[in-house]
Amino acid sequence: MVAYILSRLARLLFVFIVVTMVAFLLMHNVPGGPFDEINMPLSAQAKANILAKYGLDQPLYIQYYRYMSKALQGDFGTSYASPDQTVAEIIGSVWPRSIQLGGMTVIIALGLGMFMGILAGVRQNTWIDQLVTFISALGMTVPNFIISIWMILIFVVKLHWLPMALDTAHWHDPKAWIMPVFALGLGPLGFASRFTRGSLTDVMTSDYIRTARAKGLSEVMVVWRHALKNALIPIITALGPMIPNLMTGTIFVETMFRVNGIGKFFVTSITSRDYPMVLALMLIIASLWGLVYLLTDLVSTIIDPRIKLD
Repeated sequence: MVAYILSRLARLLFVFIVVTMVAFLLMHNVPGGPFDEINMPLSAQAKANILAKYGLDQPLYIQYYRYMSKALQGDFGTSYASPDQTVAEIIGSVWPRSIQLGGMTVIIALGLGMFMGILAGVRQNTWIDQLVTFISALGMTVPNFIISIWMILIFVVKLHWLPMALDTAHWHDPKAWIMPVFALGLGPLGFASRFTRGSLTDVMTSDYIRTARAKGLSEVMVVWRHALKNALIPIITALGPMIPNLMTGTIFVETMFRVNGIGKFFVTSITSRDYPMVLALMLIIASLWGLVYLLTDLVSTIIDPRIKLD
């Protein structure tokens, strides 16, 4: 187990290097730069001084080496857009908002989605199954920004039931969380319920389930003790990668409800060519994906001891 975890972490470090190299090359090959001002153009000498200050006048391999040597020590540099703040300070101020929003969405959407999928899998071809299928299809096909617009028009403009923004002024108001959590979580909820239903349906037709029923076990025991345990492995494998997406924010939902989170900030950093900020955010996203896949493998071995980690 320890050797497996260490090998996966070593491969994760390799992934970091590849991700940063690709992102670094793409950013520097896109036309324009962080100091190509259109409204307030800089003189040639002033621009040369700024490029020299940040090391942007050096060859790309030297810039990459300098950045990575500091990033591996936890120093992601200074933001070009906000030179009075470090990248770590900016991320530390905006990411907790996305984590809080994403964490609530993960708990509600994935938890409720799996519960709905279990009900639909057990009550196949009933009105419960049809209702769950409809909600799943709605969540998986309608984009979250469309859901956000509908909710704003109905609950804010027409009915005046909910506040529009989840900004600093409304952060501690429970009603302000309803629309962003619902808009962000309806898609994952639909996917979770649909995948759970499909996985449970396949398991319920297995021979050992028929054997358990033949022994006289109640339907609750058959589902919770036998069927669900074996159905969980593909469910966890499929739903695990959703967590990094929800925890790193989304530009549409955060923009619609004025959440100053990391998703919205990521897009503004790309448009402003804030190289240190973009690279740091790419490292965070890659780290979350790698750790989630590692945890998924470990949880699978706990659920089913027959799975061996090589």
